Amino acid sequence: MPSLGPKPLQGFGVTFGNMFKKVTTESYPEDKKATKPRYHGRHVLNRHPDGLEKCVGCELCAWACPADAIYVEGGDNTEEARFSPGERYGAIYQINYLRCIFCGLCVEACPTRSLTMSNDYELADDNRQDLIFTKEQLMAPLLPGMEQPPHPMRLGDHEQDYYVGREPIKQTAGAAAEAHSVPPAATAPASGDDIGADADEGGTALGETRR
Repeated sequence: MPSLGPKPLQGFGVTFGNMFKKVTTESYPEDKKATKPRYHGRHVLNRHPDGLEKCVGCELCAWACPADAIYVEGGDNTEEARFSPGERYGAIYQINYLRCIFCGLCVEACPTRSLTMSNDYELADDNRQDLIFTKEQLMAPLLPGMEQPPHPMRLGDHEQDYYVGREPIKQTAGAAAEAHSVPPAATAPASGDDIGADADEGGTALGETRR
C-alpha cells in the first residue's frame, strides 16, 4: 500500500511519533541501577576458607573462552610456598576485557569453582592497557579468618580435604559410651526449618561469589 503525504513528512514520522513520549532519565553515576542477581560482570578468582587460592592453573577457562580473552600460566606448589591445595596454582592469570564478551563459558569450564562473575559492570577506561586485568586485580579479598598465601594447608593434610571433606574420626569406646548417655532431647534430629537454614548458611564457601 503506497504511503500518503509528502516524502519529507514520511521520513520524520518516527521522530514525530516519539517526540512527545515520556523520557526515561537515569542519573548515572550518582544513582546506579541495580543489576539482576545473575548478571555477568567482572570476574572474581575465589579463595578457600583458609585463604588458599581455588585456581589450580589448569587453563580450562582459557581453552573454553571463545574470544581468547584469558591467559593463564600454571606454577608448581612447594612445601615452602603453597598457594593452592593442589600440586599447581595459577602463577599468572590475565583477562583482557577488550576481548571478553561476558558469556560465562569460562565459569562453566572451571573444575574447582575458582572463577565466578560478579555484578560489577563499571569497566570503562580510556587506556587499553588498564583493561587487561591481572591476577592481583581479580583475586577475591581476604575475609576474616583467612590468611594471605603462601602458607600450608589449614583445612586438612590432603587436597581432597578441601573438596570432599575430611574422613570422620572413629569414636573410642569411652566417647561412644558418653554419646549413648546423652538424654534423647539433646540428640533429637533437627527440624526441617533448621536443616534448610544450615543449607543456606553453608551453601557458599567463604570468599566465593555466588552465581
